[in-house]
Amino acid sequence: MPLTMIVTRDVEMRYRGFLTSVMLEVAPGVYVAPEMSAAVRARVWSVMQDWWTELGRGSLTLVWRDTKAVGNLRIEVLGEPSKIIVDADGVLLVKRK
Repeated sequence: MPLTMIVTRDVEMRYRGFLTSVMLEVAPGVYVAPEMSAAVRARVWSVMQDWWTELGRGSLTLVWRDTKAVGNLRIEVLGEPSKIIVDADGVLLVKRK
């Protein structure tokens, strides 16, 4: 079970309440879980997707280790990301808008 991280930006307080019930808030808007199963991660993200579809404010970024993904990281985003992650021949790079 890999480390899971969710970063929130400009979202309603309901996200914070829910996320702190299943993850540790290590900095404002940054939540981590050292050993979250894939099933729990999928359920948490499903709740985030439902709320974001309903409320549509801010952005959320979910990151976890996935050895089958480029750079061994899987990244999911809801909302407008502040940066774009691009694959440059198997290396993940940040591209600013």
